[in-house]
Amino acid sequence: MPRFGVSLRPKAGADPAAEARLAESLGFDLVTVMDHLPGERPSLETWTHLTWAAAATERILVAPNVLGLPYRNPAVTAKMAETLHRLSGGRFVLGLGAGGSNSEFQAFGLPVRSPKEKIDALEEAVDIIKALWTGEPVTREGAYYSVVNAQISPPPDTPIPLWLGTYGPRALRLTGRTADGWLPSYRYAPPDRWIGMRDAVRKAAEEAGRNPDDIEFAYNLGFRIDEKAEGQPGVLVGSANQVAHELSALANRGVTFFVMWALGDAEEQWELLAKEVVPAVPH
Repeated sequence: MPRFGVSLRPKAGADPAAEARLAESLGFDLVTVMDHLPGERPSLETWTHLTWAAAATERILVAPNVLGLPYRNPAVTAKMAETLHRLSGGRFVLGLGAGGSNSEFQAFGLPVRSPKEKIDALEEAVDIIKALWTGEPVTREGAYYSVVNAQISPPPDTPIPLWLGTYGPRALRLTGRTADGWLPSYRYAPPDRWIGMRDAVRKAAEEAGRNPDDIEFAYNLGFRIDEKAEGQPGVLVGSANQVAHELSALANRGVTFFVMWALGDAEEQWELLAKEVVPAVPH
């Protein structure tokens, strides 16, 4: 039974509170915000954006999609996550990625790492974050991140889901061993590759003694419900029935949570999605 979320517009001038309330009123389960901070395009900072959305809603989950690891120290991220999770009544999901946009990190004077280094750093970060969430003192000495007798208080009073946006073999194994969810994007994990990547996550979970069925298999998808619109790479375009058919096929392949990115008028697209597409996807 797949759940549905939508991505909020990150642009400055948008109203995160109004958009999040609309998404909640339409019955969606999650709102997310992407994490691309530099650039000349006017935009909002991700964590502040999410906090504003969470404060304006009561039921819907909130998540970064996904945090670029080099932007924030993992120990600080662990504390930030606990606070937002607590203040939102347990509605925060920590989406985390190794960081794909090298030019962005270079622009901000942050580390630019090789693919191997990115996954090594992500593994260290996940270990530190999860250890700090226990509330116990943590000491780690890593190549990228270290903490000495670090502790956060209070610890989370309910578990904070950790979803990783990962693609390569090592990163997928890390996801299966450690994460509560996998959040790839259609563009980088198209359906013909998605199944094999999902199976790699599941296998790693089983090898780690975890139940792979406990992992959320989410999927970022661009969409536009418009019979006259031209198709675009990596985007579901067509009538409500056509989009519902494509989503149903993906659900049958194992997607458990769709995170939808609207092209065109977001409010209009969300309403069509909620009223004409979601009810037609088998639940």
